[in-house]
Amino acid sequence: MHGIDVSRYQGKIEWKNVASMEERDVKIDFAFIKATEGVLLVDPYFQRNWDQTLKVGIIRGAYHYFKPQKSGLWQADLFLQAVSFESGDLLPVVDIEETGGKSKVDLQINLKLFLKRIEKKLGVKPIIYTGYKFYLDNLKGDFDAYPVWIAHYYRAKPKTNVKWKFWQHSDKARINGIIYNVDMNVFNGGMDDLRKLLMP
Repeated sequence: MHGIDVSRYQGKIEWKNVASMEERDVKIDFAFIKATEGVLLVDPYFQRNWDQTLKVGIIRGAYHYFKPQKSGLWQADLFLQAVSFESGDLLPVVDIEETGGKSKVDLQINLKLFLKRIEKKLGVKPIIYTGYKFYLDNLKGDFDAYPVWIAHYYRAKPKTNVKWKFWQHSDKARINGIIYNVDMNVFNGGMDDLRKLLMP
């Protein structure tokens, strides 16, 4: 199963064209959409993308870009205010790919505050998105209970020392309905496996 992730950088997306595209047996089954960043920023295209993906039948997910130097609780609250999750949506995602000058210990403490707030409010474990090296250096062994979406580009397959659910394998995909390049992802399983990562 294949999917994309998008933000304001992809501009105004024609989601009908995205949904109807099929090339070499590849079609877009799911889309992760940027909702928020830090403690103040809401992506200006989020609500449109969130609504449109549902209308065209693409499984949708929302992600927050985490700023380690900002309060994890405040970031979680912004994310929860911006996104109205429904049954059948992908689990919430936290995108962490920078240390913000924080030590590994402080970064982990703050990230855990974010994750626990989301778990308490929604009753599910969020997905953690990060780069391969960042995961090894900062997260591996301490966040193994969470589903992982790993970024590792231009390889036939990601390293097997990460138990990944989603793999972002390219940042240069061309998709009908989107003017600019977009990240391409693959899910490690079939529809029955994916259902386990959807909101109840």
